[in-house]
Amino acid sequence: MSFLDLFEKYWPLVALGLWFAYKWWNSKRIIAMLPELKRNGATFVDVRSAGEFANGSAPGTINIPLQELGSRLGEIPKSSPVVLCCASGTRSGMAKLMLRKKGYLKVHNIGTWRKLLS
Repeated sequence: MSFLDLFEKYWPLVALGLWFAYKWWNSKRIIAMLPELKRNGATFVDVRSAGEFANGSAPGTINIPLQELGSRLGEIPKSSPVVLCCASGTRSGMAKLMLRKKGYLKVHNIGTWRKLLS
């Protein structure tokens, strides 16, 4: 079996592996940037539900559930960086796309809120 045959057969697994590797690498990159982001006045937004947030959150984060984000943009300054988090990184990824569409330029998705505790 040639390399191309293997790739054709297993490309979905390769793509999924690359996606997870990218998510891991990107969150490590943002964790390394946290001190600089804090110095630059970053706003830390947790987009989980109010109930999830009440059960545990990282110090200094504000809770704006994803479904409320569009109506609460006034709480997030466009002039400073924004760091988004949630339970796994999925909702914060969607929030990042929304904020970028609304003109926020410095938006970072750290993934799970627990990464802000380290």
